[in-house]
Formats: sequence, structure tokens, C-alpha cells
Amino acid sequence: MSHPIFTSTAELAVEQRGPVLWLTITREERRNAMSHGVLATMAQAIHQAQHLRDIRAIVITGAGTKAFCAGADLQSAQAFTTDYSEPHGHLAQLLRAARASTVPLIARVNGACMAGGMGLMSMCDMAVAASHAVFGLPEVKVGVFPAQVLSVLQHLIPRRLLAEMCLTGEPITAAQALQVGLVNYVDDDVDAKLQWLLARLLDKSPAAIRRGLYTLKKVEAMAFEESMAFTESQIALFTLTEDAQEGQKAFQEKRKPNWVGH
Repeated sequence: MSHPIFTSTAELAVEQRGPVLWLTITREERRNAMSHGVLATMAQAIHQAQHLRDIRAIVITGAGTKAFCAGADLQSAQAFTTDYSEPHGHLAQLLRAARASTVPLIARVNGACMAGGMGLMSMCDMAVAASHAVFGLPEVKVGVFPAQVLSVLQHLIPRRLLAEMCLTGEPITAAQALQVGLVNYVDDDVDAKLQWLLARLLDKSPAAIRRGLYTLKKVEAMAFEESMAFTESQIALFTLTEDAQEGQKAFQEKRKPNWVGH
């Protein structure tokens, strides 16, 4: 049962399944290519989920088994922007929303993950891929470049591979993606592996995950001393949560903790 604030569209299904919010691109006939509507609705859903404590994770995926997301819809007259006078593009705004999220994002890569689709996958904190999935940045084949995608992809894979993928436009396999750390897991049964991963996340402290993901994202851009100054004050705040007190008490009493999420 989804919250009334969430709205699905013909192109993006927004569905709450227990503590997990599922965002599914439903443009299977277009290989789940991103429209401006898909990007705007996805950004809005991620933003709204931040205020709902019963949502513990967000899964992003595509309909069917052929494609996770093929990137921008090149059949559209304005595939990359709708207004050249507007400094904030739809994909950029989605990547910003994902970056600000303290609800973990997990990509369920059910098929081809190409171009802007690589941005959707890379903006997620974790990724599980089907064995038949392929990953590519084919923008040079149509005369453009994966500019915005670089903002979320550049620190995930080795520089040499990043350059090769950008400059040749040639894809890599799921096995290669796993080898270089682009995804966490590859499995013939992507849903079984996804549920296994979700189970390992959902039984942990909601408060620790929420504040911890905030901390993890903040320190990534900091120099060492700035990072230390930030985290030495953060750790004190962690210990003040009800979950931290419950977790330590449960450990001492040798029982499972009962998380309240505060």
C-alpha cells in the first residue's frame, strides 16, 4: 500500500511494497528510455520518501527483462533538454535528489544499462544485476558524451576503463561490471539476490543507516582533516539515538534489537 503522496504515471510505476519503495520505468517498448517525465517523477518520489520513516529502501528498475534503461529517448525531438534557458536539467536534478537521499537506493539492473541509464545505476548506493545485463556509454556513437553521468560514475570504476567506455562507446558484460566493482552482485535470479540484499539491510538500525548514509556521502568530498573534524562530532550524535542505546543493550542481553528508528 503506497502513501497517497506517491503518484504513478504511465511511464513510471511508483509502488510501496512493505518498507521498500519501488520505482519502475514502464517504457518497455522504448527499452525503458528516460523521458523528461520519468526523470521528474523519479526525483519527486525520492524527495518525498525522505520524509517517510516507514520507507527503508528505494529500488530503481525497468520493466521486462531486456533493458534497465537505455538512456535518453533519442526518438524524442528534445532528448536531452526541454528548455535551453533553464540551467537545471531533469537528469541533473534527479542525480541531485539521489545524492541528497538518506534512504538507501538500490539498482535492480534487469537488462541493458546504457548511457543515462548508467547514471541511474551509478547514483544508487548498491546495485544487483541480472547475468545477461550489459553496461555501456554509447553517447559518442550519436555525437554526444556522457557528461552528467560522469558526476556519479567517475569514482566507481578505474580511470582507464572509464576512458575506454566513454571514448569507444563499447559495452561491458555483467561479469566485467562485477569484476571492476560497478555492481555488488550478479545473479541469474536477480530478484532472489535483491531480496537477499534487502533482508540484510532491513533488519539493521534505521537511525544508524539514515544518519550513516548522510555521513558517508558528506565525507566523500572532504579532505582528511576536514573529514576527521566532521566525523568526530558525528559519532557522538550516533550514540545519542534510541537505536544506539537499544543496540548496545540488546548486545549486552544477547538478544535481537527492537529498532524504533530514532
